[in-house]
Amino acid sequence: MKLCKTVAELRTEVALAKVAGRSIGLVPTMGALHEGHGSLIAAARKENELVIVSVFVNPTQFGPGEDLDAYPRTLEADCLLAEQMGADIVFAPTPKEMYPSEDMTWVEVTGDITKVLCGRSRPIHFRGVTTVVSKLLNLAQPDRAYFGQKDAQQVQVIKRMVKDLFFNVQLRIMPIVREADGLAKSSRNTYLSPEERQAGLVLSRSLRQAETLFQQGERNGAELVEIVREMIAAEPLSEIDYVEIYELPDLTPLAGKITGPCLLAVAVRFGTTRLIDNIILEGA
Repeated sequence: MKLCKTVAELRTEVALAKVAGRSIGLVPTMGALHEGHGSLIAAARKENELVIVSVFVNPTQFGPGEDLDAYPRTLEADCLLAEQMGADIVFAPTPKEMYPSEDMTWVEVTGDITKVLCGRSRPIHFRGVTTVVSKLLNLAQPDRAYFGQKDAQQVQVIKRMVKDLFFNVQLRIMPIVREADGLAKSSRNTYLSPEERQAGLVLSRSLRQAETLFQQGERNGAELVEIVREMIAAEPLSEIDYVEIYELPDLTPLAGKITGPCLLAVAVRFGTTRLIDNIILEGA
């Protein structure tokens, strides 16, 4: 496996792959890799001849007071896991390498899709996400790019960007990877105390309850939201940011009954750590 730290190095590797006619899979990450990232890399390995994993803590998607400085940076361990899961290249640039100009060029998806859910409390977040992902897609020129469903709003925003800007890439959205007890795997789980981690299980438990009720015929979105909210609120260590439901793919507010695919998403703080989770409700 090769470690590329500059744009020039990555471009050279990509050019060689293109000349050889090799298919390319890209797995964009912010590092602190865990089994969830590993599943994305493994999926890319199965479907592509060259697998590129980017490891970059993107400063432009962090707002004031967020955990940019505290975000774990574990490049050596990340490279080991990436190699074990089948990566050919890890691209680990510096912020200056990715943002060479003082005056920024931004790629921004506008509209409600970036203003609801996490976009409400993190107003610059998705502009940073789409800007860095567009740079990575341009650099890696992948046939396929891999993202996890845990960041459900991010997935929808990136889908919109790829569609609107005609990126020639197939987006592969992979299922949420969970711990054995149901907690969605996240780099931020390491911030949780043992008590907070135990309390965090209420997220997957409440979402599973909503999914069960949906499968049993409940189509009142507001009722499902209220059930999830009540279950989470009953956990003393929880501080709810949101429990909301939106129609897919554009994250438009659900009006009345559920008649098509919907995203039921939660964001909750346990101590200083903000966790997100979600389910997609679809089917007859």
